[in-house]
Order: sequence, then C-alpha cells, then structure tokens
Amino acid sequence: MPSIQFRPYRDTDADSGGKAGFGALPEWDLDDLYPGPEASELVRDFDWLEAECRAFSDDYEGRLATLDAAGMLRCILRYERIEQVAGRIMSFAGLRYYQDTTDTERAKFIADAQDRMTAATTPLVFFSLEMNRIDDAAMEALLAADDDLGRYRPVIERMRAMRPYQLSDELEKFLHDQSTVGASAWNRLFDETMAGLTFEVEGESLGLESTLDLLTDPDRGRREAAARALAAVFTRDIRLFSRIHNTLAKDKEIEDRWRGMPTPQTARHIANHVEPEVVQALRDAVVAAYPRLSHRYYALKARWMGLDTLQVWDRNAPLPVEPPKTIDWDTARETVMSAYADFSPRMAELAEPFFDKGWIDAAVKPGKAPGAFAHPTVTDAHPYILLNYLGKPRDVMTLAHELGHGVHQRLAARQGELLSATPLTLAETASVFGEMLTFRRLLDNAQTPAERKTLLAGKVEDMINTVVRQIAFYDFECKLHAARRQGELTPDDINALWMSVQAESLGPVFEYMEGYESFWAYIPHFVHSPFYVYAYAFGDGLVNALYAVYQESGPEFRDKYFAMLEAGGSKHHKELLAPFGLDATDPAFWQKGLDMIAGLIDELEAMED
Repeated sequence: MPSIQFRPYRDTDADSGGKAGFGALPEWDLDDLYPGPEASELVRDFDWLEAECRAFSDDYEGRLATLDAAGMLRCILRYERIEQVAGRIMSFAGLRYYQDTTDTERAKFIADAQDRMTAATTPLVFFSLEMNRIDDAAMEALLAADDDLGRYRPVIERMRAMRPYQLSDELEKFLHDQSTVGASAWNRLFDETMAGLTFEVEGESLGLESTLDLLTDPDRGRREAAARALAAVFTRDIRLFSRIHNTLAKDKEIEDRWRGMPTPQTARHIANHVEPEVVQALRDAVVAAYPRLSHRYYALKARWMGLDTLQVWDRNAPLPVEPPKTIDWDTARETVMSAYADFSPRMAELAEPFFDKGWIDAAVKPGKAPGAFAHPTVTDAHPYILLNYLGKPRDVMTLAHELGHGVHQRLAARQGELLSATPLTLAETASVFGEMLTFRRLLDNAQTPAERKTLLAGKVEDMINTVVRQIAFYDFECKLHAARRQGELTPDDINALWMSVQAESLGPVFEYMEGYESFWAYIPHFVHSPFYVYAYAFGDGLVNALYAVYQESGPEFRDKYFAMLEAGGSKHHKELLAPFGLDATDPAFWQKGLDMIAGLIDELEAMED
C-alpha cells in the first residue's frame, strides 16, 4: 500500500503558521479522497475491502501455481484493485494526521484505520509467498504467453527478488499482524513527540520548524540561540530518542536475521531495484569528493564571513552580501511555474492544478508535520504536496522540488497502481530537475554580481545538503545498525557515531558546540525509512548528468524526459537512462554530477579574485 515519504530536511525547515506577508497560502482539500472521516464512501470502501480480501483468499490461496496466463492476469488485476482501495483509505488517514499530529481524534483515526487495514489484508499474505514459490520456468512461460500479463513483469520480478529471504507462511502472517504494535507504533511515537516539542529562543516559545528556520537568520546571535535551544531540548529527551532508535534497529536486525538478509541495507536496495555495488560506488565517490566539495566550500564561506572557524549555526547562514528577503506565495508560484513553462508548457500544465485545486498545504501550523513531501495517494486520484512555507528563497526551491515530484507522480499514474511507484533511486529525478530549472532561470535573471554569487552559493549549499550531507547520513545509519548488532547503544554511543560522520563530511573549518552531538535525533528518515537517504544523492547525481545532456540536446530531450517520468516503476534505471546515453553502473557516471558541483565552487572562488 502507498506510504507517505518525507522529503529531506534541508536544515532550513521551519513553524510560524500565520506569518504575515506571504499572501493567501493554500490548504489541502481532501474531498477528492473522502469528504470526511465519517463519510459513507469511506465506510463503503472499508466494507468492500474486507469482503474482497476474504474473497480473494478463498478464490486463490493454494491455487496460484495452477493458474493459466489469463487466470493469473485476472488475479493480478483483482489484487491491484485491492491495493488501490486500501491506498486511498490510508492516504486519507495519513494526510489528515500529518496536518495536525497533535490532534487526538486524528491520531486515533489513523491508528484505528491501520488496525482495521492490517486485519483486513491479513488474508492477502499468501499472495507474494505463493507467487515466489512458482518455478522460474513456469513463471516465465506465463509472462510470455500473454502480453497484458507480461506488462506486470517488473512487479513480479521485484516481488520475486525477495524469494531468498521469504519466511514460512505462518511467520509472514505473524509479522503482518504485529506490524501495528511494532515499528509503526514507534514511528507514531517519534512523530507525535517531534510535533509536540517547543524551544525557547530569546524569550519566545517556538516549534521545531520555526527554530530550525532561525538557523538561516542573518543575525548570528539569533542563529546561535536557536542552535543552543535545539541542543538543549534534544539533549533533554535524548534517552527517548535513543530508545526509539535502539528498538527500531533491533527490530530490523531480528527480521533481517530471520530472513537471512546479508546486510542491513539489503532490503532497501531490493525495494529500490538497485544493485548494492551501484550504491557503494556512489557512496565512495561522494566521500572521496568531500575535500573538493564541502571542505572547500565551507572554508570559502568562512572567509566571506570573516571567520577563522565556523560554528554549526553558520552552516546555512545567509551570505553577508545577501539582503534579508521574504518571498510571497504568488511570487514563489510565478517563479517556479515560469521555469517549468520555459522547459515545456506541458510541465506547467501538469503543475497548475496543485495551486488551484487544493493539492498543496503550505502554511506552517501547530502540530503540522515538519519538512516537506509529495504523496502520490492512488492512481485514480492525484498527489498532494505538504510544505512549511516561510518565504525564504530556499522555500521556493522546496516548492520547485515537491512540485517536480507531483508532476512525476501524475505522469506515472497512467501505469496503474502496481507499476506507477518509482523506486527511490529514480523518484528524486523530477524533483531535483525541477529545482535545477528554477535555479537556472533565477541565475540567468541575476542583475548584479552579488545576486549571482548569492544564487550560486545557495545552490552549492543545497547540493551539499542533498549529496554530501545525505551520504553522511547514510554512513551514520550504516554505523548505527552495525553497532546495534553488537548490543544496546547508549545515547553517548549514538552521539559518537553522529559526530564521526559530521567531522568527516563538513571538514576542518568547523567547531562543534556542546549538544550538537544530539542532532541526529530529529532526522525522520532514520525512523521512517532506514537507508532511504542515499536516494537523494543518487537523484542529485543523476540529474546533474541529465541536465548536462539537456544542455547539449535539442527538443528531442523533452520527449525522452517525459517518457522516463511516464514509465514510473515499469523499467529498471539502466533501461530508463539508456536513451540519454547514461549508465549509473559506470563508476565515471557519478563523477559527472560531482564535477558540476565542483564547477560551481570554482566559479565562486573566481569571484574572489
């Protein structure tokens, strides 16, 4: 079933819902899913789902291996419809919850919906288990016998990739049943704890988003006060966050051990349909590039700021030449939409409904989930975008990013429920490409050298946050899960792992205040989606290479680009990139993207002369 995935924290996230000067900020209209939690349509769908799951089990359990191609196609189409209805229900429950995670009614609604969903879909556990027990030759014969069935080959192959790690039917049903009181419960505890935190900054009580946003304040004293407030609260609650991470890592270790997974990362690589050696090549290339990327840039930034060393609250500080700037919502919309339209009117047309039909929730409100994400919901509805808009230039880039996801999800929806979901390694393609289009438009329109410098520096910092920082996060997770397999981790143990990757990735120009060692606590990906983070670096490197092809190509690039997005999850990354002459399995591929970042830093250094 579809799940809500958070986009990366850019360390500029923020919480002041009614902040003036932005214009009217849009809110979600969830009626396209259901009119409300008591809606008769919701009752109808849940009743249908429960009955259909039982009927599906009655019709097919123990019989999948006996089906001919036509029968297997009918079976998969019924399963796809179940996925669609279940996804609509849980999308509605999840989106309502993330609008206000502190609302007890919404929290109860999603918990009850999850419990009922788990019970309803338990009869379906047999499906993947039996599919995976069908002999390879027999399955190949079925897929070759019917083109309509053959279309589902990618879904079946991804399912069968789990064959070596499949447990007994009884154990698989047990894991399914206990999921709501396992990892899901710890996820909810994390979400609700984060949403309820308050931080005292210079006499003002702020939520997480507003406090993080102050790390980009022009006033260095305000940035320091915010960083120390974050450190104080995270340190105060560090035992709770340590317990959450210890429990989830141990839960994962137990399941991985029973399944025979060779590494903690294996399940993520299978889900992403990417080879471990490709991810390792990406990781190694980025780590090797730390000195010429983040180390070099932050040393340059220290000189701009007149400092011998940087503190953590200086990392995302605006440049001294950058005047404070608040961008209203209409300007943000026009900036992104014009960049999209310049690339292709079709892209702008696909993006337009998000603004006009209640598909974006932009305002920062108490209890609202932090960060930003785009959730595809289901293929017979449309995506929804969550933002926490505070009028910063980087908020405009976040809008461009999430809108790229939305366009991608709309295009991929034509593949149907089972084939529309794009593996995470390619899911960041349209979002990062949308950011690049917006950045290039702003850069082309820069009026002064100072404005150009500001734009270049902002883009470099975003790229460092997306590539360097996310790979450092990945290394932290790898170290965390490896260490947890040796025993319980104390808060100090986890803090030490965090600091080891921070010092390596940020470089020698930084000093670290007391308390910064606890900043791992607020990163949601470690809780919600272990090892998700490398997808951001993958996407950025891919788009940098893709954009270079775009600059060298003619109009045919746009057709290839839209075809790639429309493919959704129906093709492997190697097949999707081939029309552009790109291959992510080639170690040199990643250097192209890293060279683009280095080139922007070269340009910034040249401005010093």
